[in-house]
Amino acid sequence: MVKDYVCVDIETSGVRVKWDKIIEIGAVKVRDGKAVDTFSELINPGLKLSPYITELTGITDEMLKDKPFIEEVLPRFIEFTGDDVIMGHNIMFDYSFLKQNAINQKLKFDKMGIDTLKIARKTMPELESKALDYLCRYFGILDENHHRAFNDAAVTVELYNILCGKFGAEYKEVFEPQPLVCKIKKIQPATAKQIKYLKDLMAYHGIEEQIEYDKLSKNEASKKIDKIISKKGRIFGFENK
Repeated sequence: MVKDYVCVDIETSGVRVKWDKIIEIGAVKVRDGKAVDTFSELINPGLKLSPYITELTGITDEMLKDKPFIEEVLPRFIEFTGDDVIMGHNIMFDYSFLKQNAINQKLKFDKMGIDTLKIARKTMPELESKALDYLCRYFGILDENHHRAFNDAAVTVELYNILCGKFGAEYKEVFEPQPLVCKIKKIQPATAKQIKYLKDLMAYHGIEEQIEYDKLSKNEASKKIDKIISKKGRIFGFENK
């Protein structure tokens, strides 16, 4: 069984890798099966969170407004992981967001991974749920702050240790690290023409919204423009965006 690894969990503003943002990264560095170091950062996503995400995670806009952006946090997290295998519960969700942001910043982040969700599905198919909170209750793991990144990473370490003890000898193959592969392309930034038109459109309709224009993608700008036009209409006499 792998005894040296980094267990990671992230919280995000939604589930769409290309458009939603990482709002928290939590990780535990493990050596010989024991936690030796931690990483925990809230991240300013440059947008307002939906009520659903705030209710789910307990993270508010107020908590994030003075926090660093992902461009500052991600390089430190990548340094923290080093050459380690990474682990998580449904690790491809976390990895896909981290990989997308690494590509956007032209950073290398190619990893081997272990997924405790896959382990649970393979070794305990009879359980009605393989969700992290359910497994914590099932095994009596204290889960005080579910859907916060560091807490979820820490309890996943405990879950992995229990699963290793119960099933490691019988199901060796599912405990082996596998290459993490996801098809991701660099997100194109919004064009100067899009940004100008969006600003003009908002001014024309008297819309006040704080937007990090330098962090806006081409697709995000287009969606914002289309949304305003569908609700408010175009700028009179302006045909092309």
